[in-house]
Amino acid sequence: MPQGLLTVFIGIFVVLVIASIITFVLTKSKPDKNFHELVLRIKSWWIMAILFSIAILINRNISILFFAFLSFLALKEYFTLIPTKRAHRAVLFFAYLSIPVQFYWIYMQWYGMFIIFIPVYMFLLIPLVLIFIGENKGFLKSVGSVHWGMMMMLFGLSHISYLLVLPPENAVGAGGAGLILYLVVLTQGNDVAQYLWGKLLGKHKVVPKVSPNKTWEGLVGGVATTVGLAYLLAPFLTPLSPLHILFSGLIIGIGGFIGDVNISALKRDIGVKDSGTTIPGHGGVLDRIDSLTFTAPMFFHFIRYLYF
Repeated sequence: MPQGLLTVFIGIFVVLVIASIITFVLTKSKPDKNFHELVLRIKSWWIMAILFSIAILINRNISILFFAFLSFLALKEYFTLIPTKRAHRAVLFFAYLSIPVQFYWIYMQWYGMFIIFIPVYMFLLIPLVLIFIGENKGFLKSVGSVHWGMMMMLFGLSHISYLLVLPPENAVGAGGAGLILYLVVLTQGNDVAQYLWGKLLGKHKVVPKVSPNKTWEGLVGGVATTVGLAYLLAPFLTPLSPLHILFSGLIIGIGGFIGDVNISALKRDIGVKDSGTTIPGHGGVLDRIDSLTFTAPMFFHFIRYLYF
């Protein structure tokens, strides 16, 4: 294992240990306060960190399978949220079937098919299936909602896996695994930082009709924090130069915000608070990886353009 990768993983678990100790002290010193949700969140972070570490460190193929399963969970949550008819089962079947196909292109390192399979071929196939079923009512809404979900939960997230198979001769630093860890830590750190800055200083709403708790102060503070974290982690995990570190921090900070409010708009339209109950204290899988639907493809193409 590259030394930089090991160092960052140790740092993550040290932070989790500190957070667990603080939570334990709070629950014991202030029994009148309800810290149940905080305890659930910390436990969930431990589980997610352990699973992610295993997936990244053991084997490249296991990592690809892990991210394929993550896309499946996200897509399944999405299809659970949106209204579907009995006639749509055939469409959903092909949508789910596209998951192993998309990740097979990654396994084969076939970038050409990887980049067009969902946006082009599945875009053409979905309406064709509905036509042969004979479903006319709500045709446009059905086609649009299914393909939009595949673009976000499958195509967008699959870019994380492709970081693993970028040409090894050009991979420096901690390689593809380091790039993934860099992307995920910055994306999740950006979510936390924007939340904390918004709580501390937030006054001016960014998108009040979509996400009333999002403020300009939280956005700017979160992006600045993400850029700082990018400079801290980049020497351990990436080949990025100082200027490229700045751009990567901005891309992930701003992209994470857009991904978050994008899924918030979806949930507000449907009328739900969380996408599911899979992760105690956090809601559903989609609630935790919504930012990655934007940051993953943006960061991937930034890295590929610069270094590969």
